[in-house]
Amino acid sequence: MKRDMVHISALSLVAGLFFGVLLFTPLPGSGQSKQTIKVTISAAGANALLRNDLNWTFGGKPQRGWYIYTPLINRLINTKQDSASRQFASAVARWQKKAGLKPAGILDEETLYAMIKAWQDARLKDRSVASPDQLLIAPISDFYDPTRAEELRQVERKTYAAYKRMVAAAVAERSLGLGHNSRGELAPGEKYLKIISAFRSREYQEKLRLESPNSGPAGLAVNSPHFTGRALDVYVGGEPVDTQDSNRALQVQTRVYQWLVRNAERYGFRPYCYEPWHWEYVK
Repeated sequence: MKRDMVHISALSLVAGLFFGVLLFTPLPGSGQSKQTIKVTISAAGANALLRNDLNWTFGGKPQRGWYIYTPLINRLINTKQDSASRQFASAVARWQKKAGLKPAGILDEETLYAMIKAWQDARLKDRSVASPDQLLIAPISDFYDPTRAEELRQVERKTYAAYKRMVAAAVAERSLGLGHNSRGELAPGEKYLKIISAFRSREYQEKLRLESPNSGPAGLAVNSPHFTGRALDVYVGGEPVDTQDSNRALQVQTRVYQWLVRNAERYGFRPYCYEPWHWEYVK
């Protein structure tokens, strides 16, 4: 990940702090000091601004705000509270303290980069190309594209077994409403959680890079985890693998994506934060 200099509007931040202090006053009988309430509300006001306005970069690509990453952030700091709330700011402060940062409760660029590092550190370390005996050819019924070529349907064996267990759990979660057959497998017409891409050879990855020269390392890595057969792109909504902010913002709001954030780790999968569809089997 390439880290560039981040510029935050001082005026916006000050305005956020002023806004937070101005609109809220200590609650009578709350048992909290006036100073503590002011600090918490100020952090909430700053977060309300920064979630949409923080300027930063990822993989050389300019980013604005961290709202797309809110489900992952909530999981990391163990909260379900709105990102503009005092409770969210308190959860950020607790995480900052554990991470060795100043526990101000403001999710600023330093904190965001620390969170991204935590997510990135949990991803696959060994990206060696899988050998043929490590791979199997998954049935076409598991894939988003019903015409996908056989050589593009290869998956590392343990990864595939974990994927099937995870899909079975998702199907059993009635709130997701996934279409399925009597065996608990995704129905032919169901798109969610179908595999878009799995194992890729170096040659195929280079072909994709040549076809999408503006994708950059954030989108199509030179040393891709797909080489291992343990990285799966799965359908979570919207345009399957479009990195436009508008598409990713839609994807992270789907029930399936949010279920993955809460549950995929149980089955050995970790996310690539920049791509909501990309999950890596790390066991």
